[in-house]
Amino acid sequence: MKVIADELESILRTADTLRLMDDRTVSIRPGPDKWSKKEILGHLIDSASNNHQRFIRMQLVPRLELPGYQQNEWVRIQHYQDRPWSEIVDLWHMYNVHLATVIRHADPNSLRNKWRGPDGEDLDLEFVMRDYLVHMRHHLDQILPPQ
Repeated sequence: MKVIADELESILRTADTLRLMDDRTVSIRPGPDKWSKKEILGHLIDSASNNHQRFIRMQLVPRLELPGYQQNEWVRIQHYQDRPWSEIVDLWHMYNVHLATVIRHADPNSLRNKWRGPDGEDLDLEFVMRDYLVHMRHHLDQILPPQ
C-alpha cells in the first residue's frame, strides 16, 4: 500500500496552494445547488471520515456492511460555508496525513476483504483505497486553479 500512501502524500502538497486562496473567492457558489470551494473541500473531509471507517473496519473483518452517506446533508449540517478557509484546509490536510499512515501500514492480508457499497456492489479494500484518491483528485480539480 506504499504506492497509494505515497500518492496521497504527493496530493497533500497542494495544501500550500490551497492556503493561498482567499476566503471570499472560495466562498462563491457557482449556482443555487452548487457547492462553493469551501464546501467541496469540506466534502473531501467527509469522504476522509467515511473512508477512515472503511479502511480500519475492512482490516478487521472479511466482509463489511456499512451505509453510504448523504453527502449534501453532511456538507450542510457541518456549515463548511461559514468556516474560515484556513481551518478547512488544515483539517483536510491533517486528516489525510493520518490516512496516509493508515494506508501505508494496511495489513496486506486484508486487501481482498469486501465492503458492500451503497449500490450493492462488493468492493475490496485495495479498490476502496485507490478510489479514494481518484475521488479526491476529481474534487481538487474543481478547487485548484488551472496549471
